[in-house]
Amino acid sequence: MLKLPKSEFTVPFDGSFKLAEMPNKPQQDLGKKHYKNELSKTIKEMSELQRILYAHDKHSLLLVFQAMDAAGKDSTIRAVMSGIDPTGCQVFSFKRPSNQELDHDFLWRSATRLPERGRIGIFNRSYYEEVLVVRVHPKILGYQRIPELPKDLDTVFEQRFESIVDHEKHLARNGTVIVKFFLNVSREEQRQRFLSRLDTPEKNWKFELGDIKERKHWDTYMQCYEDALNKTSKVYAPWHCIPADNKSFMRLKVAQTVVETLKTMKLEYPDVDPDERAAFAETKAHLLKDI
Repeated sequence: MLKLPKSEFTVPFDGSFKLAEMPNKPQQDLGKKHYKNELSKTIKEMSELQRILYAHDKHSLLLVFQAMDAAGKDSTIRAVMSGIDPTGCQVFSFKRPSNQELDHDFLWRSATRLPERGRIGIFNRSYYEEVLVVRVHPKILGYQRIPELPKDLDTVFEQRFESIVDHEKHLARNGTVIVKFFLNVSREEQRQRFLSRLDTPEKNWKFELGDIKERKHWDTYMQCYEDALNKTSKVYAPWHCIPADNKSFMRLKVAQTVVETLKTMKLEYPDVDPDERAAFAETKAHLLKDI
């Protein structure tokens, strides 16, 4: 398994992560123009690496995005992946499970959408919802057709953490490189973004009354996120806690992390077999004569 790059925003692998100690914004704001220019350069580099990933055809890259509402998941995915060949990238959003999905285990629906070798897959929310929103609202377990629920529901979530770690280790062993992003927006910034959605007609469609209900559980969500990141940030599937109050900074940091990850994969265009190369020479000679 690859040893993936770390940064100042990488969640430690020893369970010592404290979400309250993580910043929501950069220590020094270099300005939107600077971040946009750097993002443009980074996307260009990412595009070149993505083409080699596609040709290399031995690894896939899975990017997982989790965050509170209004943290900027959608816009970050759109901004960061804007320069990628769409044939080499797949994006899936996970919301309330369908009846078909409830007839399977909680990892099934995401497992059916994993990226193929050579491709970048993006999960906008993911199987981590099962240890986040379900943990905040444990009554959801009653709708999941689980044969026998223990009295101590913490047992369910500990088992799910174990399943997630095993699942990601299996994927990593078989060529799927996993990078996970928690977009760390502050409660005050979320409030401002909700107000913007209400005040701007073009953004009204983004606002949902249910988001306000979830906001009331902010502290519980933060506890669940901290626990989830501590228990599932691994050297082969790291979490990165990215400051999200400054969207331009956040997008650049996500893009840079993706590029650094692609670089560690030792990607290269496949070699051409000597016999094939000889056939290429004959074909070229034939084409040069075919005027």
